[in-house]
Amino acid sequence: MAEFKVVVADPETGETVQREVDGQDANRFLGRELGDEIGGDAVGLEGFTIEITGGSDETGRPMRTDVSGTRLKELLLEGGVGFKPSRDGERKRITVRGREIADDVAQINVSVVDGEGDVASALAGDEE
Repeated sequence: MAEFKVVVADPETGETVQREVDGQDANRFLGRELGDEIGGDAVGLEGFTIEITGGSDETGRPMRTDVSGTRLKELLLEGGVGFKPSRDGERKRITVRGREIADDVAQINVSVVDGEGDVASALAGDEE
């Protein structure tokens, strides 16, 4: 059975909250891709819509939108998700994960994009 840590970001306030999801709520994320929007009730935000913005697997490899599927791929990166160069022109071969969510993903990053009400109070009320 799938189990994820979901980091929910509120872009208006800049706050983030981490949630553990498993069971039926975790199954809502399986097969989705980066950029997809789903209902916020999967993470305790009824009436809100969330967008999947990123994630990583159990070893910390980041998900990238330019790699299809759930596979691992080695890319020669000049910057962006997965590599921050320390000098001009630096490139490095990095292993990254595809944009589709599968059981191998350990953490999913989401952002609230739409909804009625206060996101901070909805997130804080669900923690208790």
